[in-house]
Amino acid sequence: MAAVLPPVKRQKVYHGVPEPPQEPPKPSPNVIVQFVNEDDGAPIAPAVNLPANVARESLEALVNQLRTKDDDEHVPYAFHVALPADASKGDAPTRIVISKSIETDVLGHPSLAFSEEDILVVRCAPQSVFKVRPATRCSSTLSGHSSPILCASFSPTGALLATGSGDTHVRLWDLNTEMPSHTLVGHTGWVLCVEWDPLERKLASGGHDGQVRLWDPRTGKPIGEAMKGHTKWVTSLAWEPLHLNPSAPRLASSSKDGTVRVWSSLTRKLEYALGGHTASVNVVKWGGGGKGGKGVLYTASSDRTVRVWDPHGGKQLMVLKDHAHWVTTLALNTDFVLRTGPFDHTGKKPASNEDARDLALKRYERLVNHTPELLISGSDDHTLFLWSLFSSGSTSAGGGGKPKPVTRLTGHQRQVSHVAFSPDGRWAASAGWDSAIRLWDCSGSEGSGNLGKFVATLRGHVGPVYRLTWSADSRMVVSASKDATVKIWDLKTYKLKVDLPGHLDEVYCVDFVADKIVSGGRDRTLKIWKN
Repeated sequence: MAAVLPPVKRQKVYHGVPEPPQEPPKPSPNVIVQFVNEDDGAPIAPAVNLPANVARESLEALVNQLRTKDDDEHVPYAFHVALPADASKGDAPTRIVISKSIETDVLGHPSLAFSEEDILVVRCAPQSVFKVRPATRCSSTLSGHSSPILCASFSPTGALLATGSGDTHVRLWDLNTEMPSHTLVGHTGWVLCVEWDPLERKLASGGHDGQVRLWDPRTGKPIGEAMKGHTKWVTSLAWEPLHLNPSAPRLASSSKDGTVRVWSSLTRKLEYALGGHTASVNVVKWGGGGKGGKGVLYTASSDRTVRVWDPHGGKQLMVLKDHAHWVTTLALNTDFVLRTGPFDHTGKKPASNEDARDLALKRYERLVNHTPELLISGSDDHTLFLWSLFSSGSTSAGGGGKPKPVTRLTGHQRQVSHVAFSPDGRWAASAGWDSAIRLWDCSGSEGSGNLGKFVATLRGHVGPVYRLTWSADSRMVVSASKDATVKIWDLKTYKLKVDLPGHLDEVYCVDFVADKIVSGGRDRTLKIWKN
């Protein structure tokens, strides 16, 4: 019997019109790519010829193979191509992030700044080996404070949370249960700042009553009497870095009375007072750099100056007079490693003070090996200045001449309210009363010309942005605003990643640890956000 052929397949028609023939896949061009290190612009390997449609993950694998280092550890990378100056306009991003492929992101960019005939210089920035999940929901709404919450800070390990309020109380919260732990009673005015020591053994608080108090977070009891001396309210607190003094770190406090006082945490006695400012001292920072790596104090004041002090005796080292209005915020690129001391994402705990000091010193040196300790100052004059005061190339390091900033960061249309460095020290984010957040590249060297370069503007808030904080992997920045929202921004796209509404009024404070975000504000409630 002869084989019967199957019937001819009916052709699909759409409203009586046959389906058009499928277009053959468009061939992908080849491009010449030069991979360079983002820090110094040094080539990682000779230029290579690649298909433009190679996926970003394959680029990462290729760069790991091209590296000349002998270690076998796979390093995650972020890739970007800098836009020419004439192609970047206004507040548009000044770089193209490669998130899919060179063909999609670079050759297909709306600016049409690159073609397949160009040699593409792709900058490679190493990323953290761990990844933080973005918060997407409110896991707890905690009440207890009877006045607006003015400050909130996670402990270095992330196990505890301290908040200060206008009700004169400091509260401790257990993050394992997300329940109140202790109420610390002692201040007689608003609590304006709380600060943990790097080993989580003590909590310091300062308030509108001009007093500085130390607390034992395990018992919730005060450690001795209040440290008195300021004649007006305390605006900021800073602990001495752990790698400089592991057994008994000192505490610095700044005040509206124009002074900064340095206290012994053991005796709670005043060691010395710094009295060079002629107006309110708004911020104090205790850096780990300085001459010989012995530490340095930075203070910012409403007298329009930033002053630099030797913490061993209180000698004034420099006066920075470039701002034209009140200096209201300071940030160091080492803030995160100084705050967390020996604790990192591995969860290891030091066995002794010496072990803690060694771990903290190792983390600090790993960071400053790429870039020396940098300072950013923000002011009501709408600008910021980036300083590298103790690097070998700065005029101030040699002791001659007036200290000069590395660069002036402009673009905000109103007062700068807060500035914060990313944990890896490669980025800085500034928030302003113009409802905008601006990102700056701080990963280059002083001679490269890229240090402090504007990257992108993050827009989405409809009110002044009060506070910023970073995720531990430096991939996200979180903002708190007068518009009653907390927003998470993605540094891969420079766009809003997650919007966290829920507060009923202005959000004054926000902090980020592991995969938890805390926010508090005028509605007197504390919100914990999780994935």
